[in-house]
Amino acid sequence: MSRDTGGYDADGRPDPRAARAQVAIEEITGRATRRDPILPRTGGPAGNARLTAWTGLVLLVLLAVEGATLLDMHGLINWHIIVGLLLIPPALLKVGTTGWRIARYYTGDTAYRQAGAPQAVLRVLGPLVVLFTLLLLATGLLLTIDGPAQRDSSVLGLPFGAMFLHQASFFAWLVVMTVHVLARTMNAAKIVSGRAVSRAAVAGRGTRGAVLLAMAGSSVVLAVLLAGPWISRWSQTGFHFRH
Repeated sequence: MSRDTGGYDADGRPDPRAARAQVAIEEITGRATRRDPILPRTGGPAGNARLTAWTGLVLLVLLAVEGATLLDMHGLINWHIIVGLLLIPPALLKVGTTGWRIARYYTGDTAYRQAGAPQAVLRVLGPLVVLFTLLLLATGLLLTIDGPAQRDSSVLGLPFGAMFLHQASFFAWLVVMTVHVLARTMNAAKIVSGRAVSRAAVAGRGTRGAVLLAMAGSSVVLAVLLAGPWISRWSQTGFHFRH
């Protein structure tokens, strides 16, 4: 059995586990340089990475604001609902851009194969991040529409309904999202700041800008259409945890 001897096994050969761990650490800390091929028109993997990074930045800001509303759910319930609605389009866009990259990689696209796959831990966490994010947003949307009169049903003596699922999915989402953010933030910051590759060098900048503007517009429209009719019921009735 091999043992850790500074990156080498007992026989003096490089330990592949140590090598993989080193690559993961470098990627998490932002020291690794990911070489995404750049293609004409859309930018290819590099363009996809830039759109994903900018969308992730928008999500991070909105999530920070949404997290702040949890400090006073009684007084900030209106803002909790509004920001939650604003989160839906960027969350769907990020699922779409990462899903596109994964699909292109596993269908054998040359450029995306050259870019490589995420680290193993992120490949495992990815589906969980998507699952809990969509469940959190879907139950939040349902609660916004149903209002505070919505009641959880009971299954085998345990609460089961939109409120219960919303609260339970939040705690599961918080765990996987924390790992995801810690693992991806540094690389995303390099991409957004242009340190990973020159902004002008990646084709499709106008298209990516139009997609981001459409995302922002969709968020505002969704918040206006849904928050207006239903938010007053939450303001009048208030918010409380159901056990």
